[in-house]
Amino acid sequence: MPSILASPPAIPTPIEEIASALERIAPLQGLSFDERLWLADHGDEMVAEEGEVLFEEGTPADRMVLILKGEIHVKRQHAGPMALFIGRSGQMTGLLPFSRMKTFGGQGVAVTNVWVLLIHKSLFPEMLAAIPSMAQRVVSTLLDRVREVTRIEQQAEKLSALGKLAGNLAHELNNPASAAQRAASSLITELRANRRNRFKLVNLCLEEKQIHGVEAWEQNLFDRKRPQAPPEAAEIIRHEEALRNWLTALPCDNAWEVAPDLAEHGVTVSDMEELHSILEANGTCVTLQYFARYLRSSRSIETLLCSTDRIFDLISAVKAYSNMDRAPILEVDVPAGLDATLQMMQSRMHNITVIRDYQLGLPAISAYGGELNQVWTALIENALEAMAETEPRGCLRLVCRQEGEMLLVEIWDNGRGIPAELRDRIFEPFFTTKPPGHGLGLGLDNATRIVRKHRGQLGVRSEVGSTCFHVRLPLDQLQAY
Repeated sequence: MPSILASPPAIPTPIEEIASALERIAPLQGLSFDERLWLADHGDEMVAEEGEVLFEEGTPADRMVLILKGEIHVKRQHAGPMALFIGRSGQMTGLLPFSRMKTFGGQGVAVTNVWVLLIHKSLFPEMLAAIPSMAQRVVSTLLDRVREVTRIEQQAEKLSALGKLAGNLAHELNNPASAAQRAASSLITELRANRRNRFKLVNLCLEEKQIHGVEAWEQNLFDRKRPQAPPEAAEIIRHEEALRNWLTALPCDNAWEVAPDLAEHGVTVSDMEELHSILEANGTCVTLQYFARYLRSSRSIETLLCSTDRIFDLISAVKAYSNMDRAPILEVDVPAGLDATLQMMQSRMHNITVIRDYQLGLPAISAYGGELNQVWTALIENALEAMAETEPRGCLRLVCRQEGEMLLVEIWDNGRGIPAELRDRIFEPFFTTKPPGHGLGLGLDNATRIVRKHRGQLGVRSEVGSTCFHVRLPLDQLQAY
């Protein structure tokens, strides 16, 4: 089965016309007509219509492709919609001399009508002998291709990291936002109920002595110290039932609604009898209804405050993580950066114990804060993935301390460890043990480049149940840059 699935044209193009078209191939510009004629004579002319698949991911790559007309998009089947490579008219691609390419890295699809010339690898030695300048042209093309593919892969890795960050943040924001929405809805309900209830209060026509008595009764309940240890469930049920029975006997028509809130606040039967000694039965019922709604409204407001505080904390953590509104190089508090990163990934730590071991009084370092947070993200993500199947709980330990003129950061996990045969390869670009579509193998490579940019060192030591990535960064700004 041929590696390229295109077909020869129904009527072959004269080799002189193909040779003339080869002048439009950028890397071949400057070749003599005879040299281009050699390529046209020895190559296989192929055409494909828009939408046709030219080659499949993983099939052997055995030919150089000179794109005379059209555009080809190469995509990985499990890496989303982003094109790994775009080949356009005037490019030299496919398998090139001196390339270590074995298979196609993605599926190639013609997005327009395509006209190409293919040179089989068996002709490469003869081609280099017949056209001596091809060696230099091929090497320049290979270097450009490596840079372009690396750039695209790094961009895909960044987009993947951004997607994870957005997912974590959305998960974290969902809980306080939902709580705030429920609290606001409950608050509106209670305010509307008390709006109706105020007419009943006015109709009580309380004397000044009674008003002062009710105020003192309420203040006594607010000043009363609540027990620190919550009561047992059975005791709560008995207490609530006693209040409900007393209210029903009063009578109070919605005892089932009032009793739980009074019980939660610690109101007792004797407290209600004390209020009843100040007011008659209807006044006692109306006052307790109003008081219960006030308690519910207060709890809703407290929930709103806590939820909005949580949302504000998350937004602050995002700003700290991404170093928004700050200069690229700044004085970075490394422990704060570690904590901001943990905050961003909180939704993935339900079964993880986090231990922070930070030395007090650590100096700030001059660094690219946003880039350092990328390092912490890559290392903590690796630790979380390694602990995915740890029973009963995973343990993530973050260490930050000063060692001489260096700042040491260690990220420990009790996961499955890194096999010895893979330990020297995990920092290689595009090396990954994850299944297709779950990682491009650039996380640790990117972290290594960032640490080296700061004149630091990144290393690892690992065994089953204990893996430690360690980062050393210079404290002195002159050493860092």
